[in-house]
Formats: sequence, structure tokens, C-alpha cells
Amino acid sequence: MTPLLSLRHISKSFPGVRALHDVSLDVRAGEVHALLGENGAGKSTLMKILCGIHRQDEGDIFINGEACDFRHGYQDARRAGVGIIFQEFSLIPDLDAVDNIFLGRELRNRWGLRDRRGMERAAGRLFEHLKVSIPLDCPIVELSVADQQFVEIAKALSLNARILVLDEPTATLTPSEAEHLFTIMRKLRGQGVGMVFISHHMEEIFAVCDRVTVMRDGRKVDDCAVDATTADELIERMVGRRVENIFPAHRCDADWRDVVLDVKHLQLHADGPEHALRLHRGEILGFAGLVGSGRTELAMGLIGARRPAHVDIHMHGRPVRLRDPATALKHGIGLLPESRKTQGLILPFSCRDNISLNNLPQFKGTLPLIERRQESRSVADLMATVQVKAPGPETPVGDLSGGNQQKVVIARWLGHQCNVLIFDEPTRGIDVGAKSEIYALMKQLTAKGVSIIMISSELPEVLGLCDRVAVFYHGRIAAELQGDDLDSQSIMYHATGGLSA
Repeated sequence: MTPLLSLRHISKSFPGVRALHDVSLDVRAGEVHALLGENGAGKSTLMKILCGIHRQDEGDIFINGEACDFRHGYQDARRAGVGIIFQEFSLIPDLDAVDNIFLGRELRNRWGLRDRRGMERAAGRLFEHLKVSIPLDCPIVELSVADQQFVEIAKALSLNARILVLDEPTATLTPSEAEHLFTIMRKLRGQGVGMVFISHHMEEIFAVCDRVTVMRDGRKVDDCAVDATTADELIERMVGRRVENIFPAHRCDADWRDVVLDVKHLQLHADGPEHALRLHRGEILGFAGLVGSGRTELAMGLIGARRPAHVDIHMHGRPVRLRDPATALKHGIGLLPESRKTQGLILPFSCRDNISLNNLPQFKGTLPLIERRQESRSVADLMATVQVKAPGPETPVGDLSGGNQQKVVIARWLGHQCNVLIFDEPTRGIDVGAKSEIYALMKQLTAKGVSIIMISSELPEVLGLCDRVAVFYHGRIAAELQGDDLDSQSIMYHATGGLSA
């Protein structure tokens, strides 16, 4: 039986990097095919070649047995029936959902004018099919991240694609939203659509996929049916070694007598809930809850990125006024934001520039100039400390994998001597091998007395790392769990307002 999609002997190089080497892949009609591998394994590059964004150096693409040449880019791929849901959103923030879905292929009426009403009806049908309620005239920038993801999905579905690429589509979705997406994928599978599904979550692959291809260092290392393998076997093939436990051996480094941060009273809105919490030296305090429950908003209010209505914060027993993130940084509080690419890094800049960005005064010499040699030594030491895998300090940070980009942000705050770090979704979009390294690094920091607030939507890492957990529900802290009370059942019970046992 002729595969719906065949990629044959695909190779691709970028300056100084061999991204893909002789990769072949088949996807059948009505199949969900998982593509698994560490960050930097070549998955996204392979899919960008399929979608015409990159052009292969060698190899061929066949759809229904016919050779395809996407020399004019994504438009050629789209006409051939290929659609993609990008890991990084391709939406225009100031346009609404309707304009984003039909951008570049607007519906026209009989006079050749834009048929706005027709596009609204079509978008409404798409959202009804997805069973989501999204305002059609609201700018994308004002929508939640989960709603933006569903607009991206609706945009791909509007193409009536026969081949659909889903690159980390659940990264910003709650478990119930992800399950809803899987229901849609199963329905598309029944309609004969072939799908390539990229995910770092093993449970998702076993829940929805039929076959899996494993990549490592730009090469295909395995291709098998999902029901013929196990999660441990896939992880071992993916990272090239056996990973017994991605979490470090659990130990509590917290000094409960030393309160580093005491939020006595924090109210984001005049009529909003009042928050109070404590963070101890060497502690990992988890912020758990569903997407939109107010975890990130509280962290932003804490460091002054959002101006609270009322606030009373003490550090080391003394009152402080954290008017803005710069003031928070002076008091030793650093933030690894939820979106590292847009909020945490300047992608065209080098690793050196990103790491030393907030620390330049310490490299000032006798003249009002930067001592480059001292800066380079410091940056090299920090990169070695957090084990950034890069050709060198001058490598553009945009060329690194997601895990290494996250390490660059951590290195910056280590260089600033921060004693409180806020990690917002620290392992989103990061493979299991890099996750293990990030977790180990966090425990190394707490062993040195650094205190961490970790915001995470992944229950396994909350349970595997945190000493205490504050559970959020509808903008307030519904419970604080510790010790024997800390388990997934209790977290979900409070995160859903007591609706889930």
C-alpha cells in the first residue's frame, strides 16, 4: 500500500552543523505517527523541510507516490495538502482570530471584496468543531495562551490538509484541553488524515499514536509500532543511554528557620483575593494549578512586573518595595519566564551577550569600558557550571536547543548572584534528557542555599522536586501541601475547587 507521505534519504546542513543525515520516514493515511527525539535531534528541521520552510540538500518527498518539490516554500506545501501547527505560534498578535485563520487566502464575495461575514461563519464552524468558545473579533494578543493554541489548530484545520504536522501542540494546554485535542486527532484519523505528532510526553505518544520514529543527532535510530515498545525503551533510544530516574534523589535542602521571602500581604486587584506565602532558604516551593489559575500573575506581582493594589513583602526580615523587576533583581530575585524565547532571551545575540546582559557593571575596568577578557572568562565558567552545550560563547543563542537556551537564562542569574529564582514552566518544550539536567541543576542550587519558586503544569515534576506546593484555584491559593499531604490526588482536588477526587 502506497504511503500517504514518504520522506526518502533527507539530509540538511547549516553552517557548521549537520542537522539531518539520510533520514527516511513513511506516514500512512489515517495514521498518527510520533516523531521523538531530544532537542536538537533534527525533528523540527525535518518537519520544516516537509512544509517547504527549509529546502533539503539531498533526498526526496513523495505524497501519494508522486514526487513533490516545494521550491516556492510553504505555499507549495500547503497546496500539496500539508498543514502544520507550529511549536512557536505563527499568529499575528494585533489581528483577530478570523483574520489570522484566513491570512493570505481571504474569502471573496462576487464583487471580489473580502467576505468578512463568510470568514466569520467558517471560523465559527471550526471552533464549534473544536468545541471551544473563542471571541472572533478579539486581538490574538488579548487571548490566553491556550486559546491562541486553538486558533493555531483551527488555522491548520481550515486548510483541509491531508497531512497534518503537530509540533508540541499540547505544551500550553491543560490535561482536559489536551485530551480534547486527542479526540479531534482521532476523528481526523478516521477521516484518513495522516498526522506527524511531535511530543516530549511519553504518555501522550502511547495515548494517541500508532507508530513512532526515534531520532538522535540528526539520524533515525528506530521506527516501530507504539504497542510493540515501552516508554523506557524509547527514552533509551532517544538519549543513547538508560535514564533510570529523571528526578534527583529526593532530599530537602530547606532551612525552615531561615525565611528568605515573606509575602505578608499581596493583592493584585483592589477587589481580588489576598495572598500570603513564605519561602525558606534552600527550598523549592511549587506553584501548581490549572492554566489560568493565577500562578504566573502572582509571580509577576511579586517582582513588580505587575503593579499590585496592596503589597507588604519582607526579605530576610526587612520590608522591601519591589517596584519593578529591576528593583527585584537588586534584591537578588531572578525570573526564568514562561516564554524564554520572547521574554528571557535575545535570540540573535550570542550566549556571552545574553549571560552578561544584566551583569555588565562587574566587568567595568578603570576606564568606562567593558573588560572583554574578564567577561569572557566569567561567561565560560558559568556555561561550564550549568553545562550549556554550544560550540562556544559567541554562538547565537537562537541556534541552541530549548534545554540549552534555558541553561543560558539560568547562567545569567547565577552570574548576578541571585538567591531567589522563579522558574516559570522551566521544562516546557524540553526533552527528557535536558529535563533531567535542569532538575539536577535546581537541586545543586538549593544545596548552595538558593531558594526556588517553581511554577509548573506537570504534576510529576512538582511531586518529584518540590518541598512544599501552593495550589491555585481561580486566582487564589486554595491550599498549601507538604509531606504526606503532598500527592497528585490532593493537588488536583484543590486545583479543581474540590470537583476532582
